[in-house]
Amino acid sequence: MMMHHFLNHNRLELIERCRDKVALRPLRGATREQLEHGVPLFLAQLIETLQIEQTAEPMRSRAISGQAGGDKQFLSVIGATAAQHGRELLGLGFTVDQVVHGYGDLCQSIGDLAAKRNEAFDVDEYRTLNRCLDNAIADAVTAFSGQRDVVAADQQALAVNERLGFFAHELRNYLNTATLALTAIKTGKVGVSGTTGAVLDRSLVGLRNLIDRSLTEVRMSAGMSLQNRLYSLADLIAELRCAATLEAQVRGCIFTVPAVDPLLAVDADRDLLFSAVGNLLQYAFKFTLPGTEVTLHAYAEAERIFINVKDHCGGLAPHVAENMFTPFAQGEADKTGLGLGLSIARRSVEANGGRLSVRNLPGCGCVFTLELPRHALEPPSTTESVD
Repeated sequence: MMMHHFLNHNRLELIERCRDKVALRPLRGATREQLEHGVPLFLAQLIETLQIEQTAEPMRSRAISGQAGGDKQFLSVIGATAAQHGRELLGLGFTVDQVVHGYGDLCQSIGDLAAKRNEAFDVDEYRTLNRCLDNAIADAVTAFSGQRDVVAADQQALAVNERLGFFAHELRNYLNTATLALTAIKTGKVGVSGTTGAVLDRSLVGLRNLIDRSLTEVRMSAGMSLQNRLYSLADLIAELRCAATLEAQVRGCIFTVPAVDPLLAVDADRDLLFSAVGNLLQYAFKFTLPGTEVTLHAYAEAERIFINVKDHCGGLAPHVAENMFTPFAQGEADKTGLGLGLSIARRSVEANGGRLSVRNLPGCGCVFTLELPRHALEPPSTTESVD
């Protein structure tokens, strides 16, 4: 029997066999009818291709099946249908291997049923079957992958736009507040050292923190190489203390920084580490209760250096600590800011081979702990003077 006669006579049984094979695999939320959509159309196109090849103009079948090996300049009927089917399967959440399996089901079903009926086909007919399957699979996978890339690019663009929108919103708020405060001061009716001056200070501090945090995030996201070097931990803490003092004053809290062993050192990217600890301090100043203390304490134990930032926020609500380092997570009381500071801080610390964690102090506050490998500076040399 000619293959196209065999396919025509057994069309329904072949579709049922494919249906049974599909039922053995996870449907991922798709209906059986949706998954079968590609098989009946492909089967009809295969039959038409085989029929035309039995005529006086067999090459006309290439318009339906496509050339052997594919032709990027010409999309066949089978190719167009398979491409549409591939895009549909992507929309249903399928993977590339599941797209290929769909066409493999039909090929296997044809072989199994032919063996069961003791049917033998001509070699050229098998070549046509393989050509149709090859082109269908190639076009389906190509369309599937292309559509997947488009979807991924759209999702990435959406995420970037969302973050840019948050950034622009926060930037505008700080600038608007600073502008209004400065305008009021310029009238001469309010003083720089009064409440309006404090508003201006607060806005400028917010702008600085927002820009610093954004620059750090750009470095981390771009995968820029670290600029590691050995430097004094005491010098780093002194610089952080100087930078954070104004924010502590603006927030109306007490800022305490115990002395640091002058021989302790860290081997890390200074800018990233400074940004990480700075973000922790910003968080502490933001949530500590008015008039309470924020402490920055750096010390060493065994072979590790610890930098603690402790606040008096009153303690964390249940399960808050688990999500604090998730991007865009924000505090329950204060929703200002992008919710990126702690996420960036953790990435910066981990990039330097360290670890960042938080410990809840119920009824009191919380302690952020940054942990790094311990290093030491050479002690200063002493020379005896000879009179």
